[in-house]
Amino acid sequence: MGKKAAKSARKFAASGQLKKTIQARRKHRDIKKKAEKRQAAKGKGKEVASDSDASDEEDEDAQETSGKFKGMSVDDFLGGGFMQGASDDEGEVSRADDDRDGGGEADEEEDDGSAKDDDNDSFADVDDLEDEGAAHLMELSKLAEKDPEFYKYLQENDQDLLQFRLDGGGGEEEEMDEDAVEDTTPVLTKEILQRWQKALLNHRSLKALRRMLIAFRSAAHMNEEDQVVAWRIDRSSVYNKLLTTTLRYTPVVLEHHCPYRSLPSGKYKAPTQTTKWKTLQKLILSYFHNVLHLMSQISDNDMLRLALSETAKLVPYITSNRKTVKLYLKTCLDYWATAEDSVRISAFLAVRRLAAASDESILDSVLKSTYLTLVRSCKSTSPHTLPSINLMKNSASELFCADHAASYQHAFGYIRQLAIHLRNSMKTKTKEAYKLVYNWQYVHCVDFWAIVVGRACSKETLLERGGQESELRALIYPLVQVALGAARLIRNPRSFPFHLHIIRSMLHLTRHTHTYVPLAPYLLPILTSTLSASSRPKTSTLRPLDFDTSIRAPQQYLKTRVYNEGLAEESAFLLAEYLASPPVHGSIGFPEVTVPIVLLLRKAIKGAKGAHGKGAKIKEAGIVKTLVERVEESAKWAEQQRKGVAFGPGKLGDVERWEDDVAAKTNDTPLGRYVKVQRKARDKRRKLVEKAREGEDEILED
Repeated sequence: MGKKAAKSARKFAASGQLKKTIQARRKHRDIKKKAEKRQAAKGKGKEVASDSDASDEEDEDAQETSGKFKGMSVDDFLGGGFMQGASDDEGEVSRADDDRDGGGEADEEEDDGSAKDDDNDSFADVDDLEDEGAAHLMELSKLAEKDPEFYKYLQENDQDLLQFRLDGGGGEEEEMDEDAVEDTTPVLTKEILQRWQKALLNHRSLKALRRMLIAFRSAAHMNEEDQVVAWRIDRSSVYNKLLTTTLRYTPVVLEHHCPYRSLPSGKYKAPTQTTKWKTLQKLILSYFHNVLHLMSQISDNDMLRLALSETAKLVPYITSNRKTVKLYLKTCLDYWATAEDSVRISAFLAVRRLAAASDESILDSVLKSTYLTLVRSCKSTSPHTLPSINLMKNSASELFCADHAASYQHAFGYIRQLAIHLRNSMKTKTKEAYKLVYNWQYVHCVDFWAIVVGRACSKETLLERGGQESELRALIYPLVQVALGAARLIRNPRSFPFHLHIIRSMLHLTRHTHTYVPLAPYLLPILTSTLSASSRPKTSTLRPLDFDTSIRAPQQYLKTRVYNEGLAEESAFLLAEYLASPPVHGSIGFPEVTVPIVLLLRKAIKGAKGAHGKGAKIKEAGIVKTLVERVEESAKWAEQQRKGVAFGPGKLGDVERWEDDVAAKTNDTPLGRYVKVQRKARDKRRKLVEKAREGEDEILED
């Protein structure tokens, strides 16, 4: 073979640049050959050998001959490859060209036999294709040092080649070059795709997968001017078929060759570090980045759902690359926060798959990014955004309940952050300080942590964990203190909607954790203020205030009848729900708990009835009176239930068993039935409002 190649030459060949240089030379040779044919008027040009093996043999003979440059054209020499070891790589490139032009089915059938050699081909060569003119210019600049004798020969016989410029001229030759490059880019057809599909299904062929991923990259970067693509796609049907085939088949083939390990806990580990996995890792990462790039360009919801669901199956293969994990997580969370509902769910499932990794640092990153995305998405709330925010809160709570120990660290830190904002507002007592608490983000954060803690500490979760208490149970007390402290911060009629939001969150917490939280002292002032005889409500034409999408009443609503009646309905319903909840209604001391509440409300009703004329609050008094009657009936029912009790207050075990039995019957009590009817009426009213807002069945008359 001659003398051994220098270390720099071997390093250059190992980097993959050698193949690209050879390919650029071959393309330049073909372009030059076409130009010579068009200038045939000057005489017959020398023929260039078409067989790559023949050109390699001619090269080797020429190098061994003393007069190695005589009788050979410049194109013949550049086509043969004068660098040591180039013949092998050139043959490899020619084989790749044959494959890309459609190849033969015999090659695909030999995948299993030659997979080891083909898998070692770097997929990044396609991603890193450079401009052929730049590669040629770089090679010419190094030629004077590497082979002075040949450089002198070029100076004497072919000055045009040495005076090559990337930005020169722009004449006929440049136009011919561009046309030739376009002509050499093959067109992807359905027949080629079907051959790849057959090889993937029958043999799980890695060679066919590699070809298909190269074509997929061409589809992802098809409309970009600065990208060199390996395939040209002229038909939309082929484009869609390529995308769906690649997305669906890639996880199947990778699972066959490099299966990942699933753990009994539901987590997974990346594939073991085998030779095949190390070879495929770069291929998978490049494909993943191409999918993410493609998702940023498409707007079809079906295709987005397919991309998200299929890439979620490949998540175990990318967990070792933190940059890719971070980019994928950011992309999924963006769709989770902004896309259509079905795409949101697919994006969330992908995020949940990512959180199931055995690497704890990935789970921490997922939890933190998910919470911050949720907080950014709920800066403002309207009837149109509220359903999506609720979807985000419910789905994010599932992530935080997957690993209670890991979630505790994040929950503790973020609840403490809420407490710090509250403390600063209580100390400063300025308008700007109050805005740190009285905003939608604070409301949704309190509600989100109430959902998370309620879900983690429910009886169903306790049974799933084998009776072991959740680590998040310790956060019930600080969360309640923060929430109730925020409700006490400002007590004026304009802030009552904010108080009602906080009370709803605490009501959810007390229902699911079966923890008693004293909410009556925060509801009774709102309810009695609507019955106060000192304030006479004004009549107005304002529409009823939507308490679900308001945290502060507008100034024009104050002291109006519509606002007063809305507050009475909302606060009375929440008080009924609170008293009917299992921790309160199921308590053995329920009759005693209701005594001060009933006395206070009866006194307020009496004062409201004392007002006459325009100041009469008949509707509000009627709402409260109905509630009082149901509470008294339920108190009598509880007294009947505990008449047969034979144990004392000191028998805590017997007390708990009795309360569990009674809690199961609370829905059949007078108060429980009242709450059930009210819920149905409110749901019906809400559906009518949504229907009117969306304009369904609207009749337009001229």
